[in-house]
Amino acid sequence: MADSGKIDPMHQFAIEPLFGTDNLSLGGYNIAFTNSALWMLVSAVLLWAFVAMGMKRSLVPGRWQMAVEFFTGFIDNLMKQSAGAAGRKYVPYVFSLFMFILMGNLLGLLPLGLFGIHPFTFTSHFTITGALAVLSFSIVLIVGFFKHKLHFFSLFVPHGTPLPMIPFIFVIELVSFMVRPFSLGLRLFVAMTAGHVLLKVLAGFVINSTNAGPGFGVMVGIPSFVLMVGISALEMLVAVIQAYVFALLTSLYINDAENLH
Repeated sequence: MADSGKIDPMHQFAIEPLFGTDNLSLGGYNIAFTNSALWMLVSAVLLWAFVAMGMKRSLVPGRWQMAVEFFTGFIDNLMKQSAGAAGRKYVPYVFSLFMFILMGNLLGLLPLGLFGIHPFTFTSHFTITGALAVLSFSIVLIVGFFKHKLHFFSLFVPHGTPLPMIPFIFVIELVSFMVRPFSLGLRLFVAMTAGHVLLKVLAGFVINSTNAGPGFGVMVGIPSFVLMVGISALEMLVAVIQAYVFALLTSLYINDAENLH
């Protein structure tokens, strides 16, 4: 991470094999268990525990039950507003997607390094966000063609398009449609990566200015630390917003598949 007093802000995104699985392979492909896989597993377990603890269905709901009901109700309203009554059957998927991304975003911001634990923000890798986007896009394609057959292609020709313009509009709409998974995954990846890089750069200012002497520590270190605190709070908000945007766009894409709007 540090070399000659310099801190590499990109080191935090390095994929590293864990538990001696460096050379573990299957069919010629390396299947090492990495820090990214570990934190995805942690997020999945926390999501399962969160839902399990909130499904007691008590007459007087406790905090966990109220929290689960709040988030499921939030996603249910989102799907209802985006895709109508037909969207409610996708609530379990969109809820899981939203919570998985949210937990991954927030876990990477926790100051666990103070306890010797180095959290890894797996949503800062396009391979992860892209895979989630492709999964959502695949559901849209499957639902669209299963429900509407070839009529699904009418999605690319807006109602009222003049006949001579149809070929051009069709190509433009098709390209726009195919770019969706790329933009969906890229948006989350860029937002999480940029914030973590900025925090790491400010941390480097704090450490190096403090090591340079009291004067530098006061003039550079303290303002950098205050800025880190403010940006950390902003990053918490960004983590929630990006999970919401991913779920919202997924619901809108599902609406296109269901209703051909």
